[in-house]
Amino acid sequence: MRKNTLPQSIDVLHKIETIEERIVDLKLSVLRKLPAPKKKPLSLKGILKGITISDSDIEEAKKSLYSSKVKN
Repeated sequence: MRKNTLPQSIDVLHKIETIEERIVDLKLSVLRKLPAPKKKPLSLKGILKGITISDSDIEEAKKSLYSSKVKN
């Protein structure tokens, strides 16, 4: 009886794998048919409220970003 169980188990596992593959294919086909969600643009308004940025801050940022590329 034990010898007969192993081939049956392998057959069941193969069937499960086939079903899983079909489910994945079905999910993908459904997702392709759905309309793409409309993304609302992200607003940065007010993110720097109350912060003062000086010319020296901008120059320092340029130097750190572009190092040798920016010349005065």
